[in-house]
Amino acid sequence: MWSDEFDGAAGTPIDTTYWRYDIGDGCLQSNCGWGNNEKEYYTSDTANIALNGQGQLRIVARVAPVGLSCYYGACRYTSAKITTRGKVLVTAGRVEASIQLAAGQGLWPAFWMLGTNIGTVGWPTCGELDIMENRGSNTNQMSSAVHGPGYSGNTPFVHVQPAITINSHVYAVEWDSTAIRYFVDGTQHYLVARAIVEQYGNWVFDQPFFLILNQAVGGNFDHDPQSDGIFPATMLIDYVRVYRRAGTQ
Repeated sequence: MWSDEFDGAAGTPIDTTYWRYDIGDGCLQSNCGWGNNEKEYYTSDTANIALNGQGQLRIVARVAPVGLSCYYGACRYTSAKITTRGKVLVTAGRVEASIQLAAGQGLWPAFWMLGTNIGTVGWPTCGELDIMENRGSNTNQMSSAVHGPGYSGNTPFVHVQPAITINSHVYAVEWDSTAIRYFVDGTQHYLVARAIVEQYGNWVFDQPFFLILNQAVGGNFDHDPQSDGIFPATMLIDYVRVYRRAGTQ
C-alpha cells in the first residue's frame, strides 16, 4: 500500500510528505533523554540524515559540535529520528525494512511503531511494536518486542534473535486481530498470541500505528559509548514497505 525506496541524489533530505523529524534531546517528553537517558541530540541536518544517492537513507550518529546544549550539559552526540506520525498510518498487515547496522558500544538503532492515539492515552496504552532493536556492542543479535498496558518497559514479550550480522537484513512484522509475528529475512523468529497478551492487559493493536526509524546513542539499552572512535556511525535503510492484508480496507 505504500513504500519509500529512498531514491534520489546524494544529500537529498527525506520526503516530508511521508516523514517528519523528531528534534532535540527528548525534553518535550515526560523526562529528558527520550525517557531512556539517551545522550544524542536529534537533528534534521543532512549530515545526520539524508539520501546517499545509492537508493538508501543514511542515519549518521556523530560527535556533537561545540556549542550545542543538552539536558546533561554540552551535547556529546547528534543523530536523527524520523516518524510517519500524522502522515502515513498503518493497520493490520505487514511492515518491513531492509537495514544495515553500524557497530559500536552505545549505539541503539531501531525500527518500530507506536499507536496513533499516543497523544491522548499516552504510553504504553497506545501500544508499541519493536520490529528491530540492536545493541551496538553486540551486532550478532537483535531483538523484537511488544509493549502495551500491563506489559511495558521490562516487557515479558521480547525475543532476542541471534546469528545476524551488521550487513543488510529485512526486518518485518505481520499482525492481525489474533497475533503478532516478527521476521528476519523472511523467517519468523517470534510470535505473540493475543490470548497470551490478554493475560497481562488489554490488546491495543486493532488501531492505526505510525512508523519510526532512529539511531539513538547511549542510555539504558546499551549504555553510553566508551569511545568516540566509533563515530561517525551510519545506519543504512534500503527501503520501508507497508502491505495491507488482502480483503481488508
